[in-house]
Amino acid sequence: QVQLVESGGALMQPGGSLRLSCAASGFTLAGYAIGWFRQAPGKEREGVLCISANDYITYYRDSVKDRFTISRDNAKNTVYLQMNSLKPEDTAVYYCGKSPTRTCGSGIDRWGKGTLVTVSS
Repeated sequence: QVQLVESGGALMQPGGSLRLSCAASGFTLAGYAIGWFRQAPGKEREGVLCISANDYITYYRDSVKDRFTISRDNAKNTVYLQMNSLKPEDTAVYYCGKSPTRTCGSGIDRWGKGTLVTVSS
C-alpha cells in the first residue's frame, strides 16, 4: 500500500522549466526524507537532490545546484522537483524515493515508477 507516484514529465526545449510531482500514499510523507533521482539512457541511476523531514535540502551534484529546487507540501502529501534552465543532459527518467528515516543519506526503501523528462530542440 505504500506507494509513490511521479508525474509531470514532458518533452521540453532547452531553457524551459518543469515541475515534477511525487505523490505519496499509504504513509505520511511529512515524516520522511524524500529524494529525487534520475537515470539517463545507458547510464546508472544518480541522485539529484533530497529534502529531509525538517526541510533541509541536500544537493547530490553540482550540475543542478543553480537550476533545480525541491520542496514539499505536507497537506497534499506531495514532494516537488522544480527544474529551471533545462539542458539536454537533464534528459532522463526521474524517480522519487522514500528514505526509511527523516534524514537524507539513509538509503531508499521505496521507489516510484518514474516519469520521463526529455529536453531537446
